[in-house]
Amino acid sequence: MLTNLSPFTPSSYSSTIRFLKNKNKHHFSTLSSSSALHSSSHSPSSNLSFLDRKQFPHEKIGYPFTKRKNFNKTSALADFGFGGFESAQSVIEAVSVLTAIIVVHESGHFLAAYLQGIHVSKFAVGFGPILAKFNANNVEYSLRAFPLGGFVGFPDNDPDSEIPIDDVNLLKNRPILDRVLVISAGVIANIVFAYLIIFAQIVFVGLPVQESFPGVIVPEVRPFSAASRDGLLAGDVILSVNDIDLPQAIPNSVSQVVDVIKKNPKSSVLFKIDRGGKDFLITITPDQNPDGSGRIGVQLAPNVKILKEKPKDVLEAFGFTGREFWGLTSNVLDSLKQTVLNFSQTASKVAGPVAIIAVGAEVAKSNIDGLYQFAAILNLNLAVINLLPLPALDGGSLALILVEAARGGRKLPLEVEQGIMSSGITLVFVLGLFLIIRDTLNLDFIKDLL
Repeated sequence: MLTNLSPFTPSSYSSTIRFLKNKNKHHFSTLSSSSALHSSSHSPSSNLSFLDRKQFPHEKIGYPFTKRKNFNKTSALADFGFGGFESAQSVIEAVSVLTAIIVVHESGHFLAAYLQGIHVSKFAVGFGPILAKFNANNVEYSLRAFPLGGFVGFPDNDPDSEIPIDDVNLLKNRPILDRVLVISAGVIANIVFAYLIIFAQIVFVGLPVQESFPGVIVPEVRPFSAASRDGLLAGDVILSVNDIDLPQAIPNSVSQVVDVIKKNPKSSVLFKIDRGGKDFLITITPDQNPDGSGRIGVQLAPNVKILKEKPKDVLEAFGFTGREFWGLTSNVLDSLKQTVLNFSQTASKVAGPVAIIAVGAEVAKSNIDGLYQFAAILNLNLAVINLLPLPALDGGSLALILVEAARGGRKLPLEVEQGIMSSGITLVFVLGLFLIIRDTLNLDFIKDLL
């Protein structure tokens, strides 16, 4: 299973988030803003003090915001790794979401065939060895060892099938329109599921309404990282980096900090931070990644406060859902477009199941509300990617049917069609294996072991 992680960015967390009027105050309710908070000067203010890095132990400090769970913790990973496997519960939640999406996709294919009377032989969730199975109405339903995909099997080319090869209810013998409906039903099911997820979020949780503030929040500092060694603590708000003030803009403020860190390995970087209502200056020397970029070992998030607005009636709920749905769809399509047009720069955002679960687990740790967005975007990603005209994907099968239609109903020779599909399956398998290995090596705890 492949997807693109580009939509999981601050700008696309909620496409219909509305920004409240910015206020000259800090969003921590118990902290007061200082006079230097909105200073436009690029020199340190006289009321700032430098922190002695030896004053601060490595443990996190508990600010009021750490008890809130309405910020998107995955908006930026400044240490450029995945930390999603720290909590077993969050991993289980992410795997459950991924499995549900796979089940919905395959159920679309199955129901489209079943309702048309087309023979189906297998319905599997996962790949690999069978863990459990049962048979009903000549269909084998199975749960397999690796819940990273699934499939619906048809007896068309099964040499052990007792169904005559000229049976009109074999998928290959049905009219073109019937086959198109079966193949496209998985994509349609994911699109409908995404809409229903967004609708449920808006009805039960509410529409996110976001208020932004200057700076970038530091939700987490990894022990023994450069940031930890030099005195940055969880709960700090970065107001400027190398005398560059951070705006009230998303995602610009986060990307600015990340860019400065990446460009300054083993070089001192000056941070102005707000801690407990007081401004301080900290100098941090980023460590160097194998690729030469810098890292300080923190997670960053936009300095925002997210409220929830529930719809007043059903019509407003559908209105909110429609805007959110089309906004997220636009983000997914745009990210795919950027991946195709700028593949060398965006290839790293193509993710396999390990990275998907890692991101989902990180979202689950931050707030359960984020799982709605994660599930909706993942559904849309799966739908869009499956429509690509590549062998082994639904789009590839649809392309072969369109070729058949263009040939006046004459199918391609069986050996040609099987060759195309086999090469596609091999390509997807190799790519999937590469992504699993790459994404596994990018996990934080694997990096620590290495």
